[in-house]
Amino acid sequence: METITLSIDGKNVHCPQGTSILDAADQNGIKIPRLCHHPDLKPFGACRICIVEDEKSGRLMASCVTPAAPDMQVLTDSPTIIKHRRNIVRLMMAEHPESCLVCSKGNRCQLRKIATELSLAQTDLYPMHNYKPLEQANPFITRDLSKCILCGKCIRADHELVVVGAIDYHFRGFKSRPSTVHDVPLEKSSCSFCGSCVSICPTGALLPNNTTHAGTPEKESPSICGFCGVGCSLNLGIIDNQVVEINPSSFKDSSNGSTLCVRGHFAHDFLNSQARLSNPMIRKEEELEPVHWDEALDLVADRLTEIKKRFGPTSIGFFGSSKCSNEENYLFQKIARVLMETNNVDNGGYLTGRSLISWLDKQTEGGWRINPLPSLENAESIVVVGANPTHSLPVVSYYIKRAAKNGTPVIVIDPRRTDMARSSSVWLPISPDKDVELLNCITAKLWKKFGHDSNFIDRFTEGITQFSDGLSSFNAKRLCVEAGVEMEALERAVEMLAGKKIAFVIGHGILQQRNGSHSIEAIFNLSLLTGSLGHKNGGIYVLAKENNQLGAGDMGAIPYALPGCQLINNEVGRKQWEKNWAVKLSPDPGLNMIRMIEEAENGNLKALFIMGENPLRSLPQRERVQKALGNLDFLVVQDILATETHKVADVVLPGAAFSEKGGSFTNLEGRIQSFEPTVPPPGEAKPDWEILDLLYGRMGSSETYSSLEKIREEIHHLVPMYEETGLDGRISWVKNTSRMGVFSPEGKGEPIPFSPIASAENGKSHAGYDFKAILGSQRHHLGSGTRTSHSARICGLESNGEVELAPEDGAELGLEDGDIVRISSPSGSIAREVKVNRNLVQGLIFVPVAFHNNDALQLIELTRLNKAGMKECWVKIERQ
Repeated sequence: METITLSIDGKNVHCPQGTSILDAADQNGIKIPRLCHHPDLKPFGACRICIVEDEKSGRLMASCVTPAAPDMQVLTDSPTIIKHRRNIVRLMMAEHPESCLVCSKGNRCQLRKIATELSLAQTDLYPMHNYKPLEQANPFITRDLSKCILCGKCIRADHELVVVGAIDYHFRGFKSRPSTVHDVPLEKSSCSFCGSCVSICPTGALLPNNTTHAGTPEKESPSICGFCGVGCSLNLGIIDNQVVEINPSSFKDSSNGSTLCVRGHFAHDFLNSQARLSNPMIRKEEELEPVHWDEALDLVADRLTEIKKRFGPTSIGFFGSSKCSNEENYLFQKIARVLMETNNVDNGGYLTGRSLISWLDKQTEGGWRINPLPSLENAESIVVVGANPTHSLPVVSYYIKRAAKNGTPVIVIDPRRTDMARSSSVWLPISPDKDVELLNCITAKLWKKFGHDSNFIDRFTEGITQFSDGLSSFNAKRLCVEAGVEMEALERAVEMLAGKKIAFVIGHGILQQRNGSHSIEAIFNLSLLTGSLGHKNGGIYVLAKENNQLGAGDMGAIPYALPGCQLINNEVGRKQWEKNWAVKLSPDPGLNMIRMIEEAENGNLKALFIMGENPLRSLPQRERVQKALGNLDFLVVQDILATETHKVADVVLPGAAFSEKGGSFTNLEGRIQSFEPTVPPPGEAKPDWEILDLLYGRMGSSETYSSLEKIREEIHHLVPMYEETGLDGRISWVKNTSRMGVFSPEGKGEPIPFSPIASAENGKSHAGYDFKAILGSQRHHLGSGTRTSHSARICGLESNGEVELAPEDGAELGLEDGDIVRISSPSGSIAREVKVNRNLVQGLIFVPVAFHNNDALQLIELTRLNKAGMKECWVKIERQ
């Protein structure tokens, strides 16, 4: 691109042609004040604060919307500019209420800042009172539009960044204001309460609804969100050593930019919950009593050592956390394998599709893992399979919706007409469990239409002849009927995908589905056929539900693999780790979390150490799980909140939340993000790595780590995937160690084989259970809801987790919104209110998880999770 030269305030600057004057000034360190401009939004030119003067002609221009021209001579602070800028601000302030002393925006108000810089304490204008009532109806956002300066940032963030369109300008002239359609309250609009408008508002017109603290935070500290797998960069606002406000960080290359979701922005008030654990406790005479750390740690070390000697290493289990840091999971599994000599190690990622992620790792040697989210916005085409990221991982949905808005074909495969489906080019409403048939059908049609990438197939794959022979036998019409998809819609989707690289976005409709393994194979085959795997604007994005789901597995907190995804039964890899740790390791995979519960039931598992998980809320059949835990000789729970599980523990160890400790998380992109403590833990609570390190010394190790940096350094040196992790930096990426040619910069290496074509296994319905229930997330809760259920803002919602059903089913059963029904499966039943949803097909119902102590999982059988998913089941509906 051609570079031009111009003069700004007498300084010669260079910039690409087409750059605005404002951006040219910013790039050269020249400050021009602005209110309506934001680097992530399109220039708007509403406020006129950024006006500059053309020295040659005397013309005044809004610098944000005026392109720089060669040999232009620009002044940014001439007397004329200062005069006009002062008048603009005076007019704004004349309408602005004089409430700075009690405004929570405080010294962060950009209007107040500019007024100060212009030495404007008073306007000397007649006040133009523009009263608008304060709106605090919802638990998230307070709107005081009497302070609105009509900069349009909130509207543009809504339309351009999160692509919802909930608000726009309403009324005209003096009454103009940002508002919803028909001026209905935000909580009754399509607003998702992502909070982007709040963070981007330059004045106190939009503020977080905060009932505990007011005013500007004492300080702001960077951190990483501890909720979902996106790993958003945050700024934590802190008052009196408490996190009271969350905003997106200003970090340029973050995964989230200037956006967050409702959980990331507003649900972190759980950090200050009264339910936070603050003291170690030991069960004495059937009651948990506070004790000193030494007593609690000594008891844990002594009892685990005793049980190991008496019953053997396999009698002990370690249930780690997909929410805890990489360093903590590494040390947790090392204690299990080195000191307790057991491979009975697992984490919460088991419930959210870890086996399918492991399959992808095995097929590609981990090469598929590095996929920056911004690449989605530049994808040639996107296929969303079994996912509704608008609720599960909203920040991912922003990228997809922006891509769709820019013309990228988006194909959504889902039984429900979700929010994502409404933003799609084509929605393929399949029958539940039929994803694999439809995906194979798309693959066959692309092959027949020559929509594949022959060059990629020849260079990087093997087995295409056998695979294509299998495709030739597909009967598209029959498969469409079986999948419940119209042939015309399928043809449109295939036309849009032909010859394009595809970015596959895979959700828990695949990861937690009975036929998920076959579906992931079909997606993988399609990515090979189209040359999408490893492409910079294609590949496979797995929506990891937990913040460190991938990192926990990489650190070896799984029963069949050591750190670095090295399989435990691989002798060469195992011998290397035996050398690293100077121990003998068992080659036999350990028990996963479900098998631990079953072995506790049978009396074979005697002790269980749970860190950062709440199985009495996250696992099906709670009574059965509680009975199994009660059958243990010894139960240790290390957590940050009082939970259903901590109440049945023998020893409770209070840990620290992400904001109270250091460490690193690995997000769904393959990005490794380090973070530091910003506030102290409550009471006597300690960072989880520190608790584990203290136990490490007490349980037989001659050396302890004593610092987080030593744990990081060991991971850095021993885990090849993490050897590029900066020990002192905040962000790095999982290293590509794959030997596959497609992931090699030179394109040389081993070919990737196509997987055999598989068909869906038909689930058996039970007599009298005529409805297929889909269990899924809503955006306000995450996972089992342990943390979000302790958020006062989330609990302040009117949403009650209503079961949704089609209008035809509602009419047939005589049900209306708000009626109480009992939903029953062969495994259990729940009572919920119902809501009629026209986006559901007849015979299909949607049951939100995480509500009512996550009782939805009572519809699933515990042992079924070893062979099938927890996404759907057959149920019956009875009016209460």
